[in-house]
Amino acid sequence: MKKDYRTVLVVWEDAEEHGDVGWNNLKDQLKYAKKPCPVMRTVGFEIYKNEKHIALLSSMGNIECSTVEKIPMSFVIEITPLIPAENTRDAKRNQVKKH
Repeated sequence: MKKDYRTVLVVWEDAEEHGDVGWNNLKDQLKYAKKPCPVMRTVGFEIYKNEKHIALLSSMGNIECSTVEKIPMSFVIEITPLIPAENTRDAKRNQVKKH
């Protein structure tokens, strides 16, 4: 990893589509339309952010990484930076022993 990217928790409201292929019951769809969109939580390395979107990776090595997840900023409710374990009093408790 060439750069230290901050780890964040992003809380965001997702877009949603409901119904089956073909015809759907209008009464059921009108009822479902009133339900709130789902609120999602994503944790990842913040590799890019501008006024339009934030981009996260869930895993990152020196050469390889996971897929990029882009979330439109208009969907974002909150972004919380996560503090690495070495900066807390419980750092020793969170360490994994290597065999």
